[in-house]
Amino acid sequence: MDHTTTLAPDLQAATETLADNLLNSEPLVRHRQAQAALQGDAIARKLLASFSAAQADVRRRQARGGVTQADIEQLRALQRQVQANAVIMRYAETQQGAIAYLREVNQEISQWLGIDFASLARRSGCC
Repeated sequence: MDHTTTLAPDLQAATETLADNLLNSEPLVRHRQAQAALQGDAIARKLLASFSAAQADVRRRQARGGVTQADIEQLRALQRQVQANAVIMRYAETQQGAIAYLREVNQEISQWLGIDFASLARRSGCC
């Protein structure tokens, strides 16, 4: 069964304009730039991978009751390295900025429509 919905031309144009404006908004542009910088920095990517693996390892050990002080110190040392890496921190900051911006947009749309737009979009499998 085909559940394709065709939008009215005016609504389609407004939707495309909204998408273009979102993609070209300052918070999302900055985030894409920071993401590209992170992808281009092998040291930062390796550091994040090491930190993520160490976190997962500590969680596994914690579930079995086998976390040592050395495990915690190793994780903290990696965390300090991550926090000292400007490329990683810029990425994290711009990600939070992009998320906050999109939440504001969702709130505005929800107010205009009189419904919780984000919840509706999640249920329908969109965005």
